[in-house]
Amino acid sequence: MSIAKMKYSIFSALFGLLALAGAGAAFAEGLPAPTEKPILTVAGKISTTNKDGEAQFDRPMLEQLGLVTVETSTPWYNGPVKFEGVSLDKLMKLVGASGERAVVVALNDYSSEIPVADFAKYNVILALKRNGEYMPVKDKGPLFVIYPFDSMPELKSQTYYGRAVWQVAKIIVK
Repeated sequence: MSIAKMKYSIFSALFGLLALAGAGAAFAEGLPAPTEKPILTVAGKISTTNKDGEAQFDRPMLEQLGLVTVETSTPWYNGPVKFEGVSLDKLMKLVGASGERAVVVALNDYSSEIPVADFAKYNVILALKRNGEYMPVKDKGPLFVIYPFDSMPELKSQTYYGRAVWQVAKIIVK
């Protein structure tokens, strides 16, 4: 590994830790209750909750975690699209997820089981915005699991497209 790549790797790791620490500081008192209508519930094998053994999030709570941008092409839109959302790896760490799989459930009860390891390995996000605008329910919102499909040839397959659940309402860690 070149020195430049090593420096980049170290910088990336430190930046990730600082970002995670910042989110942790924002929720240092534990996970607060949502002040607006919850748009996401995380349940199952988690240790940090805020209501009846689950973790509920409204939009401001998710945004407080910090938004990440992924620009990628998808089978559902023409050309590359800019998505902004929360790192699913960061979200899983925040709720203390201890399972190996996450069942992502849409508003219409469609679900897909995703290896939790995918979240860190592929930098998967839970998108709130598409091209700078919040996504309405009628157009794949309010939340959409997005892989950076253009980043690796293996991601351009039905396996990963099937994991890109839209209209996400709940994540159950198993």
